[in-house]
Amino acid sequence: MTQPDALRSLLDAVAQGQVSPDSAFEKLKYFDYEPVGDFAKLDHHRSLRTGFPEVIWGEGKSIEHLIKIFQTMQQQQPVVMATRITPAVYEQLQQRIPYLRYYEMARICAIVSQPIPPQAIGTITLLSAGTADLPVAEEAAVTAELCGFPVRRLWDVGVAGIHRLLKHRHLVQSADVLIVVAGMEGALPSVVAGLADCPIVAVPTSVGYGASFQGLAPLLTMLNSCAAGVGVVNIDNGFGAAILAGQILRTAAKLSAT
Repeated sequence: MTQPDALRSLLDAVAQGQVSPDSAFEKLKYFDYEPVGDFAKLDHHRSLRTGFPEVIWGEGKSIEHLIKIFQTMQQQQPVVMATRITPAVYEQLQQRIPYLRYYEMARICAIVSQPIPPQAIGTITLLSAGTADLPVAEEAAVTAELCGFPVRRLWDVGVAGIHRLLKHRHLVQSADVLIVVAGMEGALPSVVAGLADCPIVAVPTSVGYGASFQGLAPLLTMLNSCAAGVGVVNIDNGFGAAILAGQILRTAAKLSAT
């Protein structure tokens, strides 16, 4: 049950006399946020405000903190997701959290307690320049899928072999929104934007030789793109790219419904 559904169900129960006002008050205390010990405050209302629930940033958190946050969020959300989880951390988490699924390439852990309803009309198409960019690209792909969006993947189509991209030109031209992930010099989003008639979310990665400066070079290339319609997220931020692409599709769906 999503947070809006849970709130509606609680109000219906009060109206029908199935839940007392005092009991409802106790439940509502934690509808906006819920403290977890003295180290976290879970934002249960985020999906009401933004359309997407809070996601756990896994890197830097202790195993005990992650377990308690997962367990608390599981009581409220149909999908609980954590990013930047290493295999070693996952091995410890799965011993304490049943049904925890690990997407190793994406470095994402998730509990999915019920089928994920589709979010909006449209598909998110993902392109990666090289195989080394796949951890970031898969972070975007898995995030989008866990948020309820259909995803198409097209990997290893960087500009060093442009014929690989052009062979799949029909996928680019039929896309609703594109996430393009690239390291090195970061040229792929500009090339793709010259072929596509939809928004491009560009993701620079920290893949590359010394002069790529851990992703700074592709970031600047993407920011300076001569092609129109390219928006850029931070270095290695596949998660943020997926949320932005999802918001684009959700907004299009709302506009088409008016």
